[in-house]
Amino acid sequence: METGNNTTGNFKKGFRKFLGWALVLLLLFGGGFFYYKYYFVLGEGVKSGYLNYAVKKGYLFKTYEGKLIQEGFGSARVGPGISSNEFGFSVENDSIFKILELNSGKFFDLHYKEYNGSLPWRGNTRYIVDQVINIK
Repeated sequence: METGNNTTGNFKKGFRKFLGWALVLLLLFGGGFFYYKYYFVLGEGVKSGYLNYAVKKGYLFKTYEGKLIQEGFGSARVGPGISSNEFGFSVENDSIFKILELNSGKFFDLHYKEYNGSLPWRGNTRYIVDQVINIK
């Protein structure tokens, strides 16, 4: 005679099980998306140019930022005219930043990794320089 109460109990158990699996799937999907957006290396390569500046800046997270001016002309601007190619990047490593800071204005070959997004403690750009290949 308690079949109605047992059905309600089974429904509650099934609903809790469904919510548990939905939460696990949501966490897995969210973690995968976060990894893909901020830690998956989309590309890596080498950029060459004259170091325009290397600075440490930020309000909450102090990050190392820099800019290379590449030789030649490009179409960074929309509209008529020509402009120089600029490569803005971030640096995580203190020792790499010190090399850049002491050699401003010189020609560099820098190895970088490109991510899908930037993190405030990693830098302001998606491009993270991880190695100085050559200084001229």
